[in-house]
Amino acid sequence: MVMTEQLDKLKALQDILAQKNIVEADIEAAPKILSTQEELLARLKKGYIDKSEQYDLVKKQITHLKAELHEAETMRENSEKAMDSVSTQREYEALDKEIREASDREQMVRKDIQKEERLYAELDEQLKSEESLIKQQEEELNDRKEKITKDIKELEKKLKKLLDEEEKIVPGIHPETRFKLERIIKSKQGVGIVAIHGNVCNGCHMILPAQFANEVRIGNEIMYCPYCSRILFYQESDEEEGDFFDNDDAGSLADLDDFSEEDEDEDDRDDTRSDKMDYEE
Repeated sequence: MVMTEQLDKLKALQDILAQKNIVEADIEAAPKILSTQEELLARLKKGYIDKSEQYDLVKKQITHLKAELHEAETMRENSEKAMDSVSTQREYEALDKEIREASDREQMVRKDIQKEERLYAELDEQLKSEESLIKQQEEELNDRKEKITKDIKELEKKLKKLLDEEEKIVPGIHPETRFKLERIIKSKQGVGIVAIHGNVCNGCHMILPAQFANEVRIGNEIMYCPYCSRILFYQESDEEEGDFFDNDDAGSLADLDDFSEEDEDEDDRDDTRSDKMDYEE
């Protein structure tokens, strides 16, 4: 009866410890989820900063190219005006060359400006999109922080309640038994106490020695499965009748001696019959 009460307490403790492990895992996991989102936001911001720097460089390049274009246009226009006052073929050819070079330079610079302006427009669009995404992520992160903070507070309240329940149950349970049960529950997904069916552990499904299974069935002490280390208890079942070895059915040394004497008498009779047959022959 005492052992039955002990097992009942251990089963109740098992339920509390299993719940406690889940709650503690949830408390530990909550900030990790937040950390993942913070890392994502940090990467987005870094990408935005890098793109902003590229955007500024392109903007400066466009300004530089426009100044270069203005210089080329001014040079061409001045050369074209100077054409009206040329007096020699040599002056004409020199001004014509300047006009052609300035025109070629204008065309090349305009192409570079168009290319840079397209890139500038793309970067501007990307920055606007990323600004919107960053803002959205920041709002979601703040909302999640508030929710996680509330969730953690609720989990801590639940944990406190479980700890109070645990303290009410543990008196009368040996500290070593409690320690083993806690360790088993953590390593066995919350299941540290299992029944045996016949002489098979219902936790690891290994076949137990018959004498060991009988000791579990008798229940004089806490028994641990030698294979999975779980605490074992016997659960009555109609289907399990005869699964356990009965010491009475197993026989005794006296029975073994009687059986040996009967065998010796039978052997003596066989020897007598054999001698008689040899004599007759």
